[in-house]
Amino acid sequence: MAVKPINMLNSSLNSRVIVELKGGREYRGVLDGFDPHMNLVLKEAEEYRGGELLRKSHLAIVRGDNVIYISP
Repeated sequence: MAVKPINMLNSSLNSRVIVELKGGREYRGVLDGFDPHMNLVLKEAEEYRGGELLRKSHLAIVRGDNVIYISP
């Protein structure tokens, strides 16, 4: 049986996730919240491009329409 994206996000709350975005960007952090549009709130986020760490931030908000995949 397939897992629905919202159920996967619910089970991943307060866990570390990897979020791949359009344009080759990637965020890694603790999933703090989300909405039905898959806009994400990540705590202790790290932003990567091409495998290289660009910046760290205490809080990052990722717009859902930029998300390619989310890995728990």
